[in-house]
Formats: sequence, structure tokens, C-alpha cells
Amino acid sequence: MNQSSSNITLGASQRDSFSKAVTKNVIVVALGVTVIYLNASLINTFHKQQIFNTNPRYILFIHMVINDTVQLTLTILLFLIGYTLYHINVCLCSFITLLALLTTENTPLNLSCMALECYVAVCRPLHHARICTVRRTYVFIGLIWAISMLSILPDLFVALATEPVAFFSTDVFCLREIVFRNPHIILKRDTWYVLLLVVIWLTLLYTYFRILFTARAASADAKKARNTILLHGFQLLLCMLIYVDPLLKTLLKYWFPNSLTDSLFACYIIISILPRSISPMVYGLRDKTFRMYLKKHLLCRLTLVTV
Repeated sequence: MNQSSSNITLGASQRDSFSKAVTKNVIVVALGVTVIYLNASLINTFHKQQIFNTNPRYILFIHMVINDTVQLTLTILLFLIGYTLYHINVCLCSFITLLALLTTENTPLNLSCMALECYVAVCRPLHHARICTVRRTYVFIGLIWAISMLSILPDLFVALATEPVAFFSTDVFCLREIVFRNPHIILKRDTWYVLLLVVIWLTLLYTYFRILFTARAASADAKKARNTILLHGFQLLLCMLIYVDPLLKTLLKYWFPNSLTDSLFACYIIISILPRSISPMVYGLRDKTFRMYLKKHLLCRLTLVTV
């Protein structure tokens, strides 16, 4: 999430020219609007079809779509603020940053839950209906948000306890490192990220190999589930880039000192926008049932527009 503004925190000497800044903002907004529109179509399709509302797999999927839509909207907002307002109030920045961080950490946790659901469906098919109920799915979604809050909210409490009161009435460039600058927060963040990624990757590897062994029986569903877990891993790999953001920015500053803003802009597209565009394309359009209803929905809208 910090990457959304990092390309314009380098001081006036490193800031983009007006034409380059306009170009970058147009690219970001165009990509963002495209992904958000597709996500909105998926959400609308989900709510209009009862078949999706009673299926844990689709409930987890649409939760990730909604979560990624919020995350993408917030990072684009921070990007635009960085180029237009440049400074905003610390309280407002803290609110946007915390919500963006929450939705960012939700994505890998959601992917883990989807991988576990695939594992139960393929390796424990007789118990799937009993284990993966709609109620338990919403409980897991609540746990996803609770875990993310346990990770993020301590940053706010530490800032409230250590920063002077006057700090919260000042205007700053909106970055996590500026608003939550206590070194204990950085240490906690790095430790939590390592723990979180180890647990999530172990979950994905376990589910993948269990499904892989099941797929040897030439089951079409098992092979599809195996490919789905691979896609989970690829998307998670992209999401993990946000966790190496500080190291990446340091390397880019060393490797490309004269074109740092352009390098960081490319990283922002890859780290913040690309992973959020994978969910609708891979999971929504790849699923035959969802794709069928989505086509009907889009055709109906196209017919209404042309009439």
C-alpha cells in the first residue's frame, strides 16, 4: 500500500514534470476504473443469483473481490492525493492508511481460506457440505478481518501513545512510514509479515500437494482444483511484493538514481494494481458457472443501453 505514493516522496528535485504526472495519473485512473467496473459487474452478478449466495466458494470469492475493490480505490486515492494535494491532515491520512492496510492484509488470508475450501471439496468430498457451510464461511470472513485488525490496530495505539497531540493536527505527505514512524511499529510489522507469510505458504503448499496426489486419479475436478491452487500461489506471490516494498525502494534508489520516480511508478502498477486485476479475470471469468451468468448480465445491460 505504501508503494501507491512512494514515487512522489522524494522531494521537489525528484518530482515529475507536469506532463509526466498527468500521464501517470491518467494511466492509474484508467486501469483502476477498468478493474473496479469489472469487479462491480461480478458483485452485481453474485447478488442477483441465489446459486452463488449459498455456495461458500463463491462467497469467499466475492468477499475478495469487494475487499480488493476497496483496497484499489484507496491506493488510487492516495496516489492522486500525492500528486494534487501533496499534504493532508494526519488524522485523515491515518484513517485511509489503516483501511488500506487492512484490505491489503485480507487478500492473502482470503486466498488461504479459498485454498482450504478447494482441499475439502477435492480430498474430503463426502464431508464438504458439512464442513463448508455458509455460516462457517462468514465466520471465517470475520476471522480474516479480526486477524488483520490485530495486526494493524496496534500501529494506531502506539502512535497515539508516543506521538505529541500537536502531531495529529499537522499536514503531512500520506505515507505509513510518516504517520506510523515509531521504530517498534516497524519491528512489529516485519515480524508479523514473516509469520503471516510462513503460515499462508505452508497452507497453500499443504493443500496443493494433497490435491496433487488426488489428481493422479485422473479426476477432472481434482486437476482443476490443482490448477486453482497454483493460481492462488501466483496471486499470493504478487501480493507478497508489498511486504518487500521497503527493500525494493532502497534497491531502486541505488540502481536507478536518475529515474527513480519512473521505476517506482512501474512497481506501483505491478504491486498494487496487477494483483487486484487477477481476481476477476482468473476466478470470475475462469469459472464456467459464474462466466455464464456474467455474460447474461452484461448482455442484458448492453441490450438496455442500445434500446
